Amino acid sequence: MELTIHRLDPNNASDTVRWDDFVRGCAQATFFHRSGWQALIREVFRHDTYFLFAESGAGGGIRGVLPLGHVKSRLFGNALVSLPFSVYGGVAALDEQAASALEREAECLAERLGVDHLELRNVQRRHADWPLQDLYVTFRKPIEPKEEANLLAIPRKQRAMVRKGIKNGLTSHIDTSVDRFFALYADNVRRHGTPALPKAYFKALLRIFGPDCEVLTVCSPDGHPISSVLSFYFRDEVLPYYAGDASAARELAANDFKYWELMRRACARGLKVFDYGRSKQNTGSYAFKKNWGFEPTPLHYEYRLYKSDSVPQNNPSNAKYRLLIAAWRRMPIQLTNWLGPKIVRNLG
Repeated sequence: MELTIHRLDPNNASDTVRWDDFVRGCAQATFFHRSGWQALIREVFRHDTYFLFAESGAGGGIRGVLPLGHVKSRLFGNALVSLPFSVYGGVAALDEQAASALEREAECLAERLGVDHLELRNVQRRHADWPLQDLYVTFRKPIEPKEEANLLAIPRKQRAMVRKGIKNGLTSHIDTSVDRFFALYADNVRRHGTPALPKAYFKALLRIFGPDCEVLTVCSPDGHPISSVLSFYFRDEVLPYYAGDASAARELAANDFKYWELMRRACARGLKVFDYGRSKQNTGSYAFKKNWGFEPTPLHYEYRLYKSDSVPQNNPSNAKYRLLIAAWRRMPIQLTNWLGPKIVRNLG
């Protein structure tokens, strides 16, 4: 069947609607394939985007999509990525013909742009001959239809932490703004030695994705916010994506309580999958999710190298960033919140 490849025009409402209709119905698609990411990446981070879709015949139906962002930085390199600021990406298609055609177009585009590499953040391996970044795993688990069954499915030690949070009188609330979330998130990432994404990014997430992006904040008995999570909703899944905790959260078991409240609310909504998201192997977040009874599934981030000799390691696990991380932890929060977005926009 004849295929044509097009670039999504964000001003073409008809094609944008068709794109999102396809994404909702395609089994390979994820929240990060939605068209809203194109406006977000352009507006907030000022990166060029190339959202490609394969169409059968003249005016036929969409058979595959591939969202791409061009991230160009003197410090971190020049890359074409599907998709920056996401954990899942790569091609989502109805058949191999459409998937291959989109990937070939992406390779041609990468060469025209002169990038160092093309990165496809695939869940499944597609190119055995491409170098692979095997640092990350994802954690997904079905949500049981009954609240009590979900609580009992949490291993005993972590279940005790959830009950501790309940006993401590913690409460959860759905916020209509990112203000409380951002204060906790920005302080949390500074303590870990990494830059924070700009507050404007989180505001844009709420604006662009509406009810499919939600902030849940946990408060202590005196009403003080101590833990918060920003989550995405896609089809019958919930994906907690960004989070932050105050120093007092650990003693009160607020982190476990927070994720239990998110799971409990998702169960009440009839959702089917809790996606605990990406973690680097053998890290604290990796161990935390395993302790909740989730099993890791490898993510296959595949690279087509053009000017690079090896897969880039632009992550905190890289030893060359150790001194920078230590220095970042000592900086005032006002300085890191100002400087962080200028750095992190180029990490993607």
